[in-house]
Parts: sequence; structure tokens; C-alpha cells
Amino acid sequence: MSRFVVVGVDGSKAAAGALDWAVDDAARRRLALRVVVVRQPWVAEHPHSGVHESHTEQCQRLLEAAADRARARAPGLGTTTAMVTGAVVERLLTESETADTVVIGSRGLGGFAGLVLGSAGLGLAGHTRCPLVIVRGPVHVNHGEVVVGFDGSSDTDAAVAYALEQAGARGARLHAVYGRPYPRTAPHPAGYGPLPPEDLDLEERLLPWRERYPEVEVAGSVVLGHPAPALADASRDADLLVLGSRGLGGLAAAVLGSVSHAVLHRAHCPVAVVPLRGDPPSPPHPA
Repeated sequence: MSRFVVVGVDGSKAAAGALDWAVDDAARRRLALRVVVVRQPWVAEHPHSGVHESHTEQCQRLLEAAADRARARAPGLGTTTAMVTGAVVERLLTESETADTVVIGSRGLGGFAGLVLGSAGLGLAGHTRCPLVIVRGPVHVNHGEVVVGFDGSSDTDAAVAYALEQAGARGARLHAVYGRPYPRTAPHPAGYGPLPPEDLDLEERLLPWRERYPEVEVAGSVVLGHPAPALADASRDADLLVLGSRGLGGLAAAVLGSVSHAVLHRAHCPVAVVPLRGDPPSPPHPA
């Protein structure tokens, strides 16, 4: 099995939800699972005189507990573990170079109680070499729908391809949401990316994807207004929300677009941020 899902764990409730999501995803898509604990070298090996367990031993115990949880949830799943040393964001970025997907919780043990998205999520989103999935908490309801943000850009093509793979593995419907944030008469600010297409026919653009994935029901909807609240609202009844790292509305030099950034803070389900690497995976667009 050459493809695998990497999940970072740190003992937090959010990380436990991320672990469960990663186990289920790997099992559905017949991938291996790699459970990773990042040991930060600046943390004292023996932080308290009354604690007999060293920091390294704590990390190892956490790793073993996570692996046991994964194997209990999916007994036949190929599961490996790794304790790596360094900064969390840097080490998970390294993991993303060879992973199919990296999965993390929305907030770890070091996060502030009022934050929806922790520093690791903000540091990783848009920078990983593979899709990044951020899980806010335990997932108890199956809606049978994967939502993808659509704007006609090459980043969207990568996101749609990943969303269709996820929908196919789940036996779920794909719902493509196209938000038109700019009125036709509005000037396009200098320094931003390509102009949004004024006459994008969503049904026509989805047709090649329907032909490539005939087993997946594909629906589309056009929302007049900013796409961020529309996508956040659609996420209420979704099992996964998939976004491109940067679409047509983003600054040309930005790694994570403004829409993706806003949705990460508002979504009600796990969010996948899919980077564009190499040529877009889309079939040829109709003329």
C-alpha cells in the first residue's frame, strides 16, 4: 500500500476526533494509516519533579494509545506509528510530502479556548503538499453529502477531483456550490488573481466530472453573494467540505485564499483544503 493517511495526535479531544476521521477515511479508501506524534525538543524532558514519566515517555504512551484506538476502530487497517522531533507545523509539512492526506484536529492542547482554528491549522492550510483535513470534533451524523466550493479556477479542479474521490468512497452525493461575489459592473482590484468568469455555466462545467465519475450523483447550485457564508451554510448538512487552497477571488501571491480562510473559521463539518500541484486534474472544459 503506497498511499497513506497521516494523522497528527496530541492527546486533545480535537485530535481524537481527527484520529477517528482518519481511520474511517483510510478504511473507506483502502489506504494505510500513519499516526504521528510530534515531540517538541524545547519541552523539558522532566517538567515536574513529582512526575516520573519523561516527556518522551509521555509521547510514546500517547502514540501507543492512539494506535490501539485506531486498530480497535478498524481491525484490518494497516496502521503504523511515528514519533518525530521538531516544530509541529514543520514536521507535518514534511509528512505531507509523501502522504495522500494529512488530518489534524481544529485545536490542540496549546490552543486558546476562544479560538475555532488553532495555530497548527492556520500554519498548515494552503502549505501542505497534499490535501489537509481539519476536524473540529467528533462526527456522529452521516449526511450522505460532500460539498465542494466551485469557482472555475484550476485550484477548484483539484478540489473537485478530491471531493469526487471522497464522495465515491462514501457512496455520497457531491454538491458543488458556486458563489458569485462580484457584480458584473464592479471593477476588478489590481493585484488580485484572474477575473472571475462572468458567464460560467455551472452545469456545463460539471458535465465532464459527471462523465468521469458516473457512479457519483453530482448536483450544483449558484449562490448570488459572497461564497464564504454560502459554503458555511452548506456545511451544516455535509460530511465534508472541500476547498481549493486559492481560487479566483484570492490575492495572486496568497497561498491560502480569503474565502478558504473565512470558511475554515465558520464550517460546521470537517474541511479539506486541497492544494494545486502540477497540472490540474480536470478533464478538458467544454468550449
